Amino acid sequence: MAKKVYIPQDIAEVGKTYLQDRGYEIVMGTSTDAGTVVEEAQGAEGVLLRLMPFTKEIIQQLPNLKVISRHGVGFDNVDVASATEAGVWVTITPMANASSVAETTLTLLLNLAKRIQSDVDHMRQGDFFYKNHNKGMDLAGKTVGLVGYGKIGREFARKMGALDVDVLVHDPFIKACEYGQLVSRDELLAKADFVSLHLPATAETEGSFGAGEFKKMKNSASLINVARGSLVDEPALIAALENGDIAGAALDVYSQEPLPLDHPFYSMENVLLTPHIASNTVETMDRMALHAAQEIHRVLSGGNPEWPVNRV
Repeated sequence: MAKKVYIPQDIAEVGKTYLQDRGYEIVMGTSTDAGTVVEEAQGAEGVLLRLMPFTKEIIQQLPNLKVISRHGVGFDNVDVASATEAGVWVTITPMANASSVAETTLTLLLNLAKRIQSDVDHMRQGDFFYKNHNKGMDLAGKTVGLVGYGKIGREFARKMGALDVDVLVHDPFIKACEYGQLVSRDELLAKADFVSLHLPATAETEGSFGAGEFKKMKNSASLINVARGSLVDEPALIAALENGDIAGAALDVYSQEPLPLDHPFYSMENVLLTPHIASNTVETMDRMALHAAQEIHRVLSGGNPEWPVNRV
C-alpha cells in the first residue's frame, strides 16, 4: 500500500510530482480548519505544511505521522515539542529562499531610500510634482544595520556590496561576519540609517523590537522587517512613527495576517506595506516544494532528514 502524504495547502507541482514519482499517495487538503485537517490526514505518514498552525491537538490525533515537512524556513506554526514527544520529525527548507528574501529586502531598502511608492501613488492621482516635496536620499555613505546574520541576513549583506553603504551586524551567535562589521545591538541601533530584522520567531525574540529599540534609533532611520511579525511590538512601532522617533518602516510580515483593513498602518504615509511576499517567486516556490518533498521521502524511506529542527 502506498504511503500517504497530506498537503493542507497547495504547493508547486514539482513537489507533488517528486512524491508521486516515488509512489506516494498525495491527499490535498480542502480546508485549514483543524477538524477538517485531522479528518483528511488520517493515515498520513507525512505532512507537507505551509503556514497553517499545526498544533498539539492535531499531532496527537495523527498516530501514523512520522514527519512534518515545513514549506519554508520558519517553523513557529508547528508545535515542535509535541511533535518531538510523538516521535515526529519537523523539518524546514533553509536552502530555498535566502537569495529571494535578500532581493526583496534590498528592494524595500531602495524603495524607502528613494520614496518610490509615494511618488507612484501620487503620480497615479495626477500629482506629477509631488516629487518636489518628497525627495529621497542617496544610499552611498549611509549605514545599514542587520539584526540577525543567518542565511538571509548574510545574503542581504553580500548583495549590498555594490551600494557603497556601511554594513553593521549584530548577532550574538556568531563571532565574525564576512560582510560588514560585527557590533553591539546598541551601537547598531544608534548608527544605522536603516535597521533590517533577520531573526527567527522564538519565545526570546517575540516583541523584542519595541519602544526601547525605537528610542535608540536615529529619528531619520527606518525599520525593515521581512522576518516575522511577532518580532515587532506593533503598537510601539506605530507610536514611534507618529512621534517621529523613527522616520519610516517597510513591513512584509505582521502579527496578524492578512493585515486587517482597519489597521493604522494603512493610513501612515511613512509605512511601506507588502503582503508577505519576500520569498514569493516562482523559483523559490519550486525549491521549497521540492526540498520539503525530499525531506518527506528521506524520512519515509528509512533515512534521516537533512534539515531537521528537532531530534526523535
